[in-house]
Amino acid sequence: MRRTFVAATRVATVVVSGLAFTAIIGAGVSHADTQDCSISHDAFGASATCQDANAPAGREYILITECWGFHFVPNRFPIPAVGPYTSSSRSFVPTGQASGNCGSSWGQPTSTLGVVTGAHVETYRQ
Repeated sequence: MRRTFVAATRVATVVVSGLAFTAIIGAGVSHADTQDCSISHDAFGASATCQDANAPAGREYILITECWGFHFVPNRFPIPAVGPYTSSSRSFVPTGQASGNCGSSWGQPTSTLGVVTGAHVETYRQ
């Protein structure tokens, strides 16, 4: 189950000596309807707080942070790339909270540097 949340964001890109620098301007707050989660993000991080008291026992959520910037291609280390990628948090309970950023991902190399372009919560375990 994946829900995508959209926030108004403006992107500005400047190319200097062949290097691209991008700035994301704006912030957003989104709400998941069936998961009772509130998600907020700005250019530097994202957070989710969930209050799904009626979730079945054993259910867990995960916060997916959508990023744009420098990263290594998954399973192709050390191939660097500039563009979109995702970063995920550790799993959390339906009445818990999580945070994430674009500097690293749980279980992934920490050699990433980007800005947050969006965030959403997914069901990690039913």
